[in-house]
Parts: sequence; C-alpha cells; structure tokens
Amino acid sequence: MKDNKIKLMSHLVAGYPTDELAFTAARALVDGGASILEVQLPFSDPSADGPAIQGACTEVLKRGYKTEDGLNFIAKLHKEFPEVSIYLMSYGSLVYTPGVENFCKKAAAAGVTGMIIPDLPFDFDEGLTAACQKNGMNNIPVAAPSMSPERLKKMATAGFPYIYAALRTGITGTETSVDKATIDFLKATGEGGSKLYGGFGISNGNQAKALADSVEAIVAGSVFVRIITENKDNSEALYKAVRAKAEELTNKKN
Repeated sequence: MKDNKIKLMSHLVAGYPTDELAFTAARALVDGGASILEVQLPFSDPSADGPAIQGACTEVLKRGYKTEDGLNFIAKLHKEFPEVSIYLMSYGSLVYTPGVENFCKKAAAAGVTGMIIPDLPFDFDEGLTAACQKNGMNNIPVAAPSMSPERLKKMATAGFPYIYAALRTGITGTETSVDKATIDFLKATGEGGSKLYGGFGISNGNQAKALADSVEAIVAGSVFVRIITENKDNSEALYKAVRAKAEELTNKKN
C-alpha cells in the first residue's frame, strides 16, 4: 500500500431500519473513513444477497418503501456528504420497469455517480451503460470467479472504468478467504486497466489489508448491516459500532 489508509466502499440498505437510523449509519461510515457509500434500494427477491441484507430489505419493504423513497434518501446523503461518492446498487427489474434512461436520469439527479446492477450482464444490459454515460454516471459491472476465462477477459477489456469483483460465487455475508486464487482472479479482472472494487464476505481488517494492494477499494456490506441490526434500538451505540468497524477496515487509526 502506498499509505496506511485503505479505501472503503461501504454498503447500506436505504431506509434500514428507518431512514433516520440509516442516515446515522451513513454518517458513522463517513466519519470512520468510507470513501464511497453503496446504497441498495430494497428489493423483494435479491439474487446475490445473504440473510443479513435480505432481512433488511424485507423489513424496509414491509413499510411500503418505494424506489422514490430510496432516491430521496440518497439525495439527502449527497447533500450532507457532497465529497463522498454514492453508488446505487439494485436489481434489473427496478431499473427496467420505469425505463432505464428515466431511472438513470433520476438517480443522477439524486447524486448517484455509479450504478451496480448485478443481474444485468455487462454485454446485454438493456442500455444501462449508455444511459449512465449520458447522465454522467458509470455502470459498474460485476465479475465473479465462476465466469469463464473468455467471458472474464471480454469484460476486462470492454473499457469499463470500474469493475466490481465479487471475490467468490454464491451470496454475500459469509466469510471470504483472500488467497492466491483470489489475487489471480483480481489480476485477470483488472487486465484491461479497469479499477477494481473487491468485496463479498469482507468483515475484518486483516482481510482488508490482504486485498488492499490489488483493488481500488474494498467493499463491505453484510458486516455493517449486521451491526446496524444489532444496535437498531440505540442510535448512539449504532453510530459508535459502525464507525469503529469502518475505522478497522480502512486502517484509519494506524
């Protein structure tokens, strides 16, 4: 690492457990050193999310939370933390149903600069990449170790500024070991010059340090959602716990 600070993209579920507490968590993440807030719009059938994030989405949707509510939450975050990049993570149907271009226009207006839609293939994305470019955003496709070498190479050399490298197959939230195979996968994903975000199962500082030299930023999600769930009855405790974990992952105190 060029310096001790590790760049962190941290994941939040919009509106979980309430908009107010989600905002408290966002503040804790930023104060703890997060450079990017990845905000997920709650979705009823998330294909890549583990139990922690699925449970959070279900709880928010029970309140009748809509896409518009999520975009309003993002707009508030952008106004409060203008120096922090905000990426929107969701699934294809939420983007496709209102029209891809229409959705991207609204997302950009709310302050989003990157879109992560894991179930839209990079080479058959319903016009997402073009709509993002038109609205000053990046489409950030997701690479996985299960991809064939040929398909991974096609993605790596397609000219995307950023690629999200899912460090293993399956769902988020279970522990990931950073080994030689992980590093080899990252090298292949970055072959074309795209900057990489590496995540799936990152929950502690040792994992973050092991990844830091191979990625633009580490990505952590379920670990924060679990901390928020454990502390959702105490706003002050929630802030302290989320900030402490962010500081651990960014190596901020060292």
